[in-house]
Amino acid sequence: MIPLIGYCDRLSGRPGDKIEFKVSSTETEPYKAWLVRSVSADPNPAGPGIIEEEIAVDFAGAYPSRIQPFFPGSYARITPRRAAPAIRSFTVAANIWPTLPGNGREQAVFSWNSARSEDGFVLMLDADGRPSVRIGDARGHAVTASTDRAVKNRAWVRIWASFDADEKRLEVGVAPLENAARPAERSALTVAGFEPAAPDSDLLIAAMAGGARSDAVTGCFNGKIEAPVLFGRAVTPEEMAGLGGGPAEGVLAQWDFARGTTGTGIEDIGPSGLHGELVNLPARAMTGSNWTAREMCWRHAPAEYGAIHFHDDDIYDFGWETDFTFEIPETLKPGIYAARLSCNGQEDAIPFFVLPPKGRRQADLCVLVSTFTYSVYGNHARPDFEASWKDRFATWNAYPWNPAEHLEYGLSTYNFHSDGSGICHASHRRPLMNLRPGYVTYGYGESSGLRHFQADSHLIAWLEAKGLDYDIVTDQELHDEGVSAIDGYAAVTTGSHPEYHTRETLDALTDYRDQGGKLLYLGGNGFYWRVALHESEPGAIEIRRAEGGIRAWAAEPGEYFNAFDGAYGGLWRRSGRPPQKIAGVGFSAQGQFEGSYYRRNRKNPPPSAAWVFEGIEDEILGDFGLSGGGAAGFELDRADVRLGSPENIEILASSEGHSDAFVLVPEEQLTHITNWPGEPVEHLLRADMTYFELPGGGAVFSTGSITFCGSLPHNNFENNISRLLENVIRHFLKKA
Repeated sequence: MIPLIGYCDRLSGRPGDKIEFKVSSTETEPYKAWLVRSVSADPNPAGPGIIEEEIAVDFAGAYPSRIQPFFPGSYARITPRRAAPAIRSFTVAANIWPTLPGNGREQAVFSWNSARSEDGFVLMLDADGRPSVRIGDARGHAVTASTDRAVKNRAWVRIWASFDADEKRLEVGVAPLENAARPAERSALTVAGFEPAAPDSDLLIAAMAGGARSDAVTGCFNGKIEAPVLFGRAVTPEEMAGLGGGPAEGVLAQWDFARGTTGTGIEDIGPSGLHGELVNLPARAMTGSNWTAREMCWRHAPAEYGAIHFHDDDIYDFGWETDFTFEIPETLKPGIYAARLSCNGQEDAIPFFVLPPKGRRQADLCVLVSTFTYSVYGNHARPDFEASWKDRFATWNAYPWNPAEHLEYGLSTYNFHSDGSGICHASHRRPLMNLRPGYVTYGYGESSGLRHFQADSHLIAWLEAKGLDYDIVTDQELHDEGVSAIDGYAAVTTGSHPEYHTRETLDALTDYRDQGGKLLYLGGNGFYWRVALHESEPGAIEIRRAEGGIRAWAAEPGEYFNAFDGAYGGLWRRSGRPPQKIAGVGFSAQGQFEGSYYRRNRKNPPPSAAWVFEGIEDEILGDFGLSGGGAAGFELDRADVRLGSPENIEILASSEGHSDAFVLVPEEQLTHITNWPGEPVEHLLRADMTYFELPGGGAVFSTGSITFCGSLPHNNFENNISRLLENVIRHFLKKA
């Protein structure tokens, strides 16, 4: 457990908005909290270093330390007290597709039990992966029945258990649903004198009650669950074999997971109305046991998508209590801020972003902060992390904690669940270690090794050094408010990596550009993946890594469509909106975290953009920098008219000199010897710096490289990349 850490309930706000901060501290003494304005988040002593300005606020002071627990694992909770069926004789059944059977611990499928005693029942897979049922009475006695064989990994079966109160017979069984060669199996016990007791607790699906708190759970299931049903009688094995053909006698509750797919509720279509709520956002719109593969979209065949995939490490909202609240004052300048925490040598900083009052911009330039991308990468445990990197962290006084060593806080959508399935949900309602000033992503090489929030601070520090006023808008406001969030700004600039977008954010940027706005895209691999926001869970983001693209994992067949909004997931290119259509350039190549340089296009000098190079005589641009050692590196974008780059696009410069580590992105590769553009691969391993104008007076300047902003601080912000960007921004502001 990290000694001092916290998070806030929202990442951004305007004056008058309140932000709640939630902190957990293992110390016995109170911790101190104060507010800083963040200018530079790079701890590298060869660069600007950490630059912060303390701001006087009401919440500054000391707060009691306390440990705030958190409970990963997804499940469904059903409160039966209004129409609770009395437990006497009963049967419970469900279809399951287990993904981690026999992992050495019990995994509940359906339970109605008490955490404080043995009463109630649990249908589960035991520690060896065998279907089991445990039933208890009011005296604390419990009996368990199990089948002889374990279930197979990733194979659909029906699992069931029944208790006949008259015959005192406890039975558990399993039957294959997709492999007829594997026989059904059941096991039975006679339990004379046993009287089960109904617990005063909730029904749970994919977990069982357990723990010190009354609402605590344990035994979270890994895998898909479909069509759970509860009977108020003992169903015979023969009847069980015939279930699924229609209504059955004695049903108390029957949950249809195909209903309400976009939300968090589960619906009981039986007579008791025992509706429930999902906890920690398990994956919905999952193929069920009856999926025919005739339809790939759950909206077209909802009955075939009646499964939910649960994981023992799902997490959405830690649900911590609020320690202190900050109401953003009217006088606070738009920018990046952080609540700093300190206690006995332990420190933390919780960033957030302050916007100007709605409709009252305070600068002509707006910086678009990529909070969706920050969240999607949140707590990315890199597979190449090495403990030796911590020596650099200590020397630089960098942020000391890394997700690779603290998996318990939940990982990113670039990681896998414990069962090997890809993580498709992201959330900022938990501590995100890599959303901290001083966090270092890559602990090797000569550069700062920064990505995302910290790398974007190179741009912020440069704006401050050049005396350029700016406002802040984040992805969230762009999604919620559309183009009105940025309308009226002379220019809008992205940071280094605006990768993840909704339809609403792309529409807003396109409208802004087409209505005369000036857009600067200062990154690489931007406008790439499509994401969806949840209709009722703030901060929850969904990504389906569908066909194509450089993917950390691949979605299962039939599961390419988002549950949150029903749209086709994956690359925006696959949905007809390549990045070239908005920014003129799009993802072309990726390599190690290293940078090269641009060479100016002297053969066809663009007269309409000669002002870009005012005061610059150099042929070579950006052969230096804090990100990979060069302005053109790591992930590279190129122009391509066939993908949407406009005919009038001007290629100002292109990168060269990339190492053999750089490769063509998968969506451009057709076979081992051919590619989609039909050009030599070495010609496609480049970043294009481009400029184009639009009929409505708008214009777009793009750099095509993730590492571009890392070159801005070089030589105390005096270099050809710095001069070039200053030329562009001042030209855009002057034109307005």
